[in-house]
Amino acid sequence: QVQLVESGGGLVQAGGSLRLSCAASGRSLSSYAMSWFRQAPGKEREFVARIYWSGEDTSYAASVKGRFTISRDTANNTVYLQMNSLKPEDTADYYCAARSRGSTQYVYWGQGTQVTISS
Repeated sequence: QVQLVESGGGLVQAGGSLRLSCAASGRSLSSYAMSWFRQAPGKEREFVARIYWSGEDTSYAASVKGRFTISRDTANNTVYLQMNSLKPEDTADYYCAARSRGSTQYVYWGQGTQVTISS
């Protein structure tokens, strides 16, 4: 089992920055892909970014590429999402999720952290 706990959400003005954290515990994550998703009010959940725990190869949604950076700290079992140049349309609940590299199904999810961007 893997437990994921997000933190770092909040209210910021457009153009500002936030860093989200996802603290992972439980089994080894060395063979996992870690991702951030978000869900805005009234909208479906969407993929934001992904990183393999081993560190190579990141992937981003087109809407955040160049503004968001996903990273991980293996010593602290934490995945980060640095969000810069935030826009009101980035307002959403952000979720951390994990899947086996050999699977497309995300089986572990955090409880989410709320991000609100004011214009």
